[in-house]
Amino acid sequence: MKQIYKTLRFGAFTLLTILATQTRIVAQEATQDTTVQETPVETEQPVRAAFESGLLFDNATTTLQPSKTLEFVLQHRFGIIENGVHDLYGIYGAANIRFGLNYSILDNFTVGLGTTKTNKFQDLQLKYRIIEQTRSNSIPVTVMLYEVIGIDGNADTKWDLTPDTVSTKSYKFSNRMSYFTQLVVSRRFNDHLSLQVGGAFTHYNCVDSIYDHDRISLSFAGRYKFSPQGSFIVAGDFPLDLKKIKDAKRVSDAAVVYDKPNLTVGVEISTSTHAFQIYIASAKGILPQEDIMWNKNDFFNGGILIGFNLTRLWNF
Repeated sequence: MKQIYKTLRFGAFTLLTILATQTRIVAQEATQDTTVQETPVETEQPVRAAFESGLLFDNATTTLQPSKTLEFVLQHRFGIIENGVHDLYGIYGAANIRFGLNYSILDNFTVGLGTTKTNKFQDLQLKYRIIEQTRSNSIPVTVMLYEVIGIDGNADTKWDLTPDTVSTKSYKFSNRMSYFTQLVVSRRFNDHLSLQVGGAFTHYNCVDSIYDHDRISLSFAGRYKFSPQGSFIVAGDFPLDLKKIKDAKRVSDAAVVYDKPNLTVGVEISTSTHAFQIYIASAKGILPQEDIMWNKNDFFNGGILIGFNLTRLWNF
Protein backbone atom coordinates (compact mmCIF):
# COMPACT_ATOMS: atom_id res chain seq x y z
CA MET A 1 0.00 0.00 0.00
CA LYS A 2 2.92 2.35 0.62
CA GLN A 3 3.98 1.95 -3.02
CA ILE A 4 0.42 2.63 -4.18
CA TYR A 5 0.32 5.76 -2.02
CA LYS A 6 3.56 7.01 -3.53
CA THR A 7 2.26 6.32 -7.03
CA LEU A 8 -0.99 8.19 -6.37
CA ARG A 9 0.89 11.10 -4.80
CA PHE A 10 3.21 11.35 -7.81
CA GLY A 11 0.21 11.12 -10.18
CA ALA A 12 -1.64 13.88 -8.35
CA PHE A 13 1.45 16.13 -8.40
CA THR A 14 1.90 15.54 -12.13
CA LEU A 15 -1.78 16.26 -12.82
CA LEU A 16 -1.68 19.54 -10.86
CA THR A 17 1.45 20.60 -12.74
CA ILE A 18 -0.21 19.93 -16.10
CA LEU A 19 -3.35 21.81 -15.08
CA ALA A 20 -1.32 24.80 -13.89
CA THR A 21 0.63 24.88 -17.15
CA GLN A 22 -2.53 24.65 -19.25
CA THR A 23 -4.16 27.48 -17.27
CA ARG A 24 -1.16 29.75 -17.92
CA ILE A 25 -1.22 28.96 -21.65
CA VAL A 26 -4.95 29.71 -21.91
CA ALA A 27 -4.46 33.03 -20.11
CA GLN A 28 -1.66 34.01 -22.53
CA GLU A 29 -3.70 33.03 -25.57
CA ALA A 30 -6.61 35.16 -24.36
CA THR A 31 -4.47 38.29 -24.83
CA GLN A 32 -3.48 37.31 -28.37
CA ASP A 33 -5.41 37.25 -31.63
CA THR A 34 -8.52 35.15 -31.02
CA THR A 35 -8.92 34.47 -34.76
CA VAL A 36 -6.01 31.99 -34.65
CA GLN A 37 -7.24 28.50 -33.76
CA GLU A 38 -4.84 25.84 -32.60
CA THR A 39 -5.10 22.18 -33.56
CA PRO A 40 -6.38 20.18 -30.57
CA VAL A 41 -3.95 17.65 -29.13
CA GLU A 42 -5.29 14.10 -28.95
CA THR A 43 -4.84 12.36 -25.62
CA GLU A 44 -3.40 8.85 -25.48
CA GLN A 45 -6.18 6.27 -25.20
CA PRO A 46 -5.84 2.72 -23.78
CA VAL A 47 -6.90 -0.24 -25.89
CA ARG A 48 -9.91 -2.30 -24.97
CA ALA A 49 -9.17 -4.89 -22.32
CA ALA A 50 -7.22 -7.90 -23.58
CA PHE A 51 -9.64 -10.33 -21.90
CA GLU A 52 -13.39 -10.24 -21.28
CA SER A 53 -13.05 -11.11 -17.59
CA GLY A 54 -10.52 -10.60 -14.81
CA LEU A 55 -10.40 -14.39 -14.48
CA LEU A 56 -9.35 -17.01 -17.03
CA PHE A 57 -9.81 -20.47 -15.46
CA ASP A 58 -7.66 -20.13 -12.30
CA ASN A 59 -5.48 -17.38 -13.77
CA ALA A 60 -5.91 -13.67 -13.10
CA THR A 61 -5.88 -11.64 -16.32
CA THR A 62 -4.71 -8.05 -16.69
CA THR A 63 -8.33 -6.97 -17.11
CA LEU A 64 -9.48 -4.78 -14.20
CA GLN A 65 -13.00 -3.43 -13.92
CA PRO A 66 -13.66 0.33 -13.54
CA SER A 67 -13.64 1.80 -10.04
CA LYS A 68 -16.72 1.15 -7.86
CA THR A 69 -17.41 -2.16 -9.65
CA LEU A 70 -18.25 -5.29 -7.63
CA GLU A 71 -17.54 -8.67 -9.24
CA PHE A 72 -19.00 -11.97 -8.01
CA VAL A 73 -16.95 -15.07 -8.88
CA LEU A 74 -18.01 -18.73 -8.81
CA GLN A 75 -15.37 -21.36 -9.69
CA HIS A 76 -16.29 -25.06 -9.75
CA ARG A 77 -14.09 -28.09 -10.40
CA PHE A 78 -15.58 -31.60 -10.64
CA GLY A 79 -13.68 -34.79 -9.84
CA ILE A 80 -11.15 -36.47 -12.13
CA ILE A 81 -12.75 -38.25 -15.12
CA GLU A 82 -10.65 -41.46 -14.87
CA ASN A 83 -13.58 -43.50 -13.47
CA GLY A 84 -15.61 -42.89 -16.62
CA VAL A 85 -19.35 -43.50 -16.50
CA HIS A 86 -19.19 -44.91 -12.94
CA ASP A 87 -19.19 -41.34 -11.56
CA LEU A 88 -20.34 -39.66 -14.79
CA TYR A 89 -16.80 -38.61 -15.69
CA GLY A 90 -16.13 -36.94 -12.40
CA ILE A 91 -19.41 -35.05 -12.04
CA TYR A 92 -20.46 -37.35 -9.18
CA GLY A 93 -16.94 -37.38 -7.76
CA ALA A 94 -15.32 -35.17 -5.13
CA ALA A 95 -15.72 -31.58 -6.31
CA ASN A 96 -13.93 -28.35 -5.37
CA ILE A 97 -15.62 -24.95 -5.36
CA ARG A 98 -14.74 -21.33 -4.62
CA PHE A 99 -16.89 -18.24 -4.06
CA GLY A 100 -15.30 -14.80 -4.32
CA LEU A 101 -16.05 -11.09 -4.38
CA ASN A 102 -13.75 -8.52 -6.03
CA TYR A 103 -14.14 -4.75 -5.65
CA SER A 104 -12.39 -2.13 -7.78
CA ILE A 105 -11.25 0.61 -5.42
CA LEU A 106 -9.52 2.41 -8.30
CA ASP A 107 -9.52 1.86 -12.05
CA ASN A 108 -6.18 0.10 -11.66
CA PHE A 109 -6.50 -1.47 -8.19
CA THR A 110 -8.82 -4.32 -7.11
CA VAL A 111 -9.22 -6.14 -3.79
CA GLY A 112 -10.85 -9.56 -3.53
CA LEU A 113 -11.95 -12.04 -0.86
CA GLY A 114 -12.81 -15.69 -1.38
CA THR A 115 -13.42 -19.06 0.24
CA THR A 116 -12.57 -22.49 -1.19
CA LYS A 117 -13.88 -25.93 -0.21
CA THR A 118 -10.56 -27.83 -0.37
CA ASN A 119 -8.52 -27.18 2.79
CA LYS A 120 -11.19 -24.60 3.74
CA PHE A 121 -8.95 -21.95 2.18
CA GLN A 122 -9.77 -18.29 2.84
CA ASP A 123 -7.99 -15.88 0.51
CA LEU A 124 -7.20 -12.22 0.01
CA GLN A 125 -6.37 -11.16 -3.55
CA LEU A 126 -4.85 -7.90 -4.81
CA LYS A 127 -4.50 -6.76 -8.43
CA TYR A 128 -2.59 -3.61 -9.36
CA ARG A 129 -2.16 -2.52 -12.97
CA ILE A 130 1.20 -0.81 -13.41
CA ILE A 131 0.96 0.27 -17.06
CA GLU A 132 -1.68 -0.13 -19.77
CA GLN A 133 -1.37 -0.80 -23.50
CA THR A 134 -2.31 2.19 -25.66
CA ARG A 135 -4.04 2.37 -29.03
CA SER A 136 -1.05 4.04 -30.64
CA ASN A 137 1.23 1.29 -29.30
CA SER A 138 3.42 3.88 -27.57
CA ILE A 139 2.92 1.45 -24.67
CA PRO A 140 2.75 -1.98 -26.36
CA VAL A 141 1.71 -4.11 -23.36
CA THR A 142 -0.26 -4.07 -20.13
CA VAL A 143 1.60 -5.01 -16.93
CA MET A 144 -0.07 -6.10 -13.70
CA LEU A 145 1.06 -7.22 -10.25
CA TYR A 146 -1.07 -9.96 -8.67
CA GLU A 147 -0.96 -11.25 -5.09
CA VAL A 148 -2.89 -14.06 -3.38
CA ILE A 149 -2.64 -14.63 0.38
CA GLY A 150 -4.20 -17.94 1.46
CA ILE A 151 -5.17 -19.12 4.95
CA ASP A 152 -5.66 -22.87 5.44
CA GLY A 153 -8.78 -23.44 7.57
CA ASN A 154 -8.10 -27.02 8.66
CA ALA A 155 -7.97 -28.03 12.34
CA ASP A 156 -4.92 -27.00 14.38
CA THR A 157 -3.80 -30.63 14.66
CA LYS A 158 -2.87 -30.63 10.96
CA TRP A 159 0.40 -28.96 12.02
CA ASP A 160 1.00 -31.09 15.10
CA LEU A 161 4.44 -32.72 15.00
CA THR A 162 3.20 -35.56 17.24
CA PRO A 163 0.19 -37.01 15.38
CA ASP A 164 -0.35 -39.79 17.94
CA THR A 165 -1.48 -37.25 20.53
CA VAL A 166 -3.90 -34.35 20.57
CA SER A 167 -1.16 -31.90 21.53
CA THR A 168 -0.97 -28.76 19.41
CA LYS A 169 2.34 -27.61 20.86
CA SER A 170 3.82 -27.17 17.39
CA TYR A 171 0.90 -25.11 16.09
CA LYS A 172 1.31 -21.48 15.03
CA PHE A 173 -1.25 -19.45 13.11
CA SER A 174 1.44 -18.50 10.58
CA ASN A 175 1.64 -22.20 9.62
CA ARG A 176 -1.64 -21.72 7.80
CA MET A 177 -0.33 -19.01 5.47
CA SER A 178 0.63 -19.39 1.82
CA TYR A 179 1.50 -16.75 -0.78
CA PHE A 180 1.42 -16.39 -4.55
CA THR A 181 3.05 -13.34 -6.16
CA GLN A 182 2.95 -12.88 -9.93
CA LEU A 183 3.95 -10.31 -12.53
CA VAL A 184 1.71 -10.57 -15.61
CA VAL A 185 2.27 -9.03 -19.07
CA SER A 186 -0.49 -9.06 -21.71
CA ARG A 187 -1.04 -7.75 -25.22
CA ARG A 188 -4.20 -7.33 -27.28
CA PHE A 189 -3.01 -7.98 -30.83
CA ASN A 190 -6.33 -7.31 -32.57
CA ASP A 191 -10.08 -7.74 -32.08
CA HIS A 192 -9.68 -11.53 -32.01
CA LEU A 193 -6.36 -12.46 -30.39
CA SER A 194 -5.04 -11.65 -26.90
CA LEU A 195 -2.14 -13.31 -25.05
CA GLN A 196 -0.49 -12.96 -21.66
CA VAL A 197 2.54 -14.44 -19.89
CA GLY A 198 3.54 -14.35 -16.24
CA GLY A 199 6.26 -15.27 -13.79
CA ALA A 200 5.36 -16.19 -10.21
CA PHE A 201 6.81 -17.08 -6.82
CA THR A 202 4.85 -19.40 -4.49
CA HIS A 203 5.60 -19.89 -0.79
CA TYR A 204 4.04 -22.07 1.92
CA ASN A 205 5.01 -21.32 5.51
CA CYS A 206 4.56 -24.92 6.61
CA VAL A 207 4.84 -28.14 4.59
CA ASP A 208 5.74 -31.74 5.35
CA SER A 209 9.49 -32.23 5.72
CA ILE A 210 9.77 -34.07 2.39
CA TYR A 211 8.40 -31.15 0.36
CA ASP A 212 9.66 -27.71 -0.64
CA HIS A 213 8.44 -24.42 0.79
CA ASP A 214 9.07 -22.39 -2.36
CA ARG A 215 8.53 -22.71 -6.09
CA ILE A 216 8.97 -20.47 -9.11
CA SER A 217 6.64 -20.91 -12.08
CA LEU A 218 5.82 -19.57 -15.52
CA SER A 219 2.36 -19.26 -17.02
CA PHE A 220 0.63 -18.31 -20.23
CA ALA A 221 -2.97 -17.63 -21.25
CA GLY A 222 -4.64 -16.86 -24.54
CA ARG A 223 -8.00 -16.00 -26.02
CA TYR A 224 -9.23 -16.15 -29.60
CA LYS A 225 -12.58 -14.44 -30.09
CA PHE A 226 -14.63 -16.17 -32.80
CA SER A 227 -17.91 -14.27 -32.31
CA PRO A 228 -19.15 -11.14 -30.49
CA GLN A 229 -19.82 -13.23 -27.36
CA GLY A 230 -17.76 -16.42 -27.86
CA SER A 231 -14.04 -17.17 -27.44
CA PHE A 232 -11.70 -20.14 -27.36
CA ILE A 233 -9.48 -19.90 -24.27
CA VAL A 234 -6.34 -21.75 -23.19
CA ALA A 235 -3.86 -21.50 -20.30
CA GLY A 236 -0.91 -23.30 -18.77
CA ASP A 237 0.97 -23.08 -15.46
CA PHE A 238 4.45 -24.60 -15.38
CA PRO A 239 6.28 -25.15 -12.06
CA LEU A 240 10.06 -24.98 -12.50
CA ASP A 241 12.42 -27.51 -10.92
CA LEU A 242 15.10 -25.14 -9.64
CA LYS A 243 17.67 -26.72 -7.32
CA LYS A 244 18.73 -23.37 -5.83
CA ILE A 245 15.42 -22.89 -4.05
CA LYS A 246 14.87 -26.53 -3.05
CA ASP A 247 14.92 -27.50 0.61
CA ALA A 248 17.97 -29.64 1.35
CA LYS A 249 15.90 -32.05 3.44
CA ARG A 250 13.71 -33.13 0.52
CA VAL A 251 13.95 -36.81 -0.43
CA SER A 252 12.76 -37.25 -4.00
CA ASP A 253 11.57 -40.86 -3.68
CA ALA A 254 9.86 -40.47 -0.30
CA ALA A 255 6.55 -39.12 -1.58
CA VAL A 256 4.51 -38.25 -4.61
CA VAL A 257 6.21 -35.53 -6.65
CA TYR A 258 3.77 -32.67 -7.21
CA ASP A 259 5.29 -30.92 -10.20
CA LYS A 260 2.90 -31.48 -13.13
CA PRO A 261 1.88 -28.46 -15.22
CA ASN A 262 -1.72 -27.33 -15.00
CA LEU A 263 -3.05 -27.24 -18.58
CA THR A 264 -6.52 -25.90 -19.36
CA VAL A 265 -8.61 -25.45 -22.53
CA GLY A 266 -12.18 -24.28 -22.87
CA VAL A 267 -14.79 -21.90 -24.24
CA GLU A 268 -15.98 -18.55 -22.86
CA ILE A 269 -19.36 -16.90 -23.43
CA SER A 270 -19.50 -13.27 -22.27
CA THR A 271 -21.76 -10.21 -22.15
CA SER A 272 -21.22 -6.74 -20.71
CA THR A 273 -21.92 -7.98 -17.17
CA HIS A 274 -21.44 -11.78 -17.29
CA ALA A 275 -18.75 -14.26 -18.29
CA PHE A 276 -19.23 -18.02 -18.36
CA GLN A 277 -16.32 -20.41 -18.95
CA ILE A 278 -16.52 -24.18 -19.33
CA TYR A 279 -13.30 -26.15 -19.68
CA ILE A 280 -11.15 -29.19 -18.93
CA ALA A 281 -8.13 -28.83 -16.64
CA SER A 282 -5.50 -31.03 -15.01
CA ALA A 283 -5.30 -29.44 -11.52
CA LYS A 284 -7.97 -29.94 -8.87
CA GLY A 285 -6.89 -26.91 -6.86
CA ILE A 286 -8.42 -23.52 -7.57
CA LEU A 287 -6.11 -21.05 -5.84
CA PRO A 288 -2.95 -20.55 -7.94
CA GLN A 289 -0.56 -21.63 -5.15
CA GLU A 290 -2.42 -24.95 -4.96
CA ASP A 291 -2.07 -25.51 -8.71
CA ILE A 292 1.65 -24.73 -8.64
CA MET A 293 2.62 -26.69 -5.51
CA TRP A 294 0.33 -29.71 -5.38
CA ASN A 295 -0.70 -30.85 -8.86
CA LYS A 296 0.11 -34.50 -9.64
CA ASN A 297 -2.35 -34.99 -12.53
CA ASP A 298 -1.02 -35.53 -16.06
CA PHE A 299 -3.25 -33.84 -18.65
CA PHE A 300 -2.15 -36.30 -21.36
CA ASN A 301 -2.53 -39.40 -19.19
CA GLY A 302 -6.12 -39.27 -17.97
CA GLY A 303 -5.57 -36.55 -15.37
CA ILE A 304 -8.42 -34.34 -16.55
CA LEU A 305 -11.23 -32.61 -14.65
CA ILE A 306 -14.26 -30.71 -15.95
CA GLY A 307 -14.79 -27.22 -14.57
CA PHE A 308 -16.71 -24.01 -15.05
CA ASN A 309 -16.46 -20.37 -13.93
CA LEU A 310 -19.16 -17.72 -13.67
CA THR A 311 -18.63 -14.00 -13.05
CA ARG A 312 -21.19 -11.22 -12.60
CA LEU A 313 -20.60 -7.44 -12.41
CA TRP A 314 -22.44 -4.67 -10.59
CA ASN A 315 -21.58 -0.97 -10.94
CA PHE A 316 -22.15 1.47 -8.07
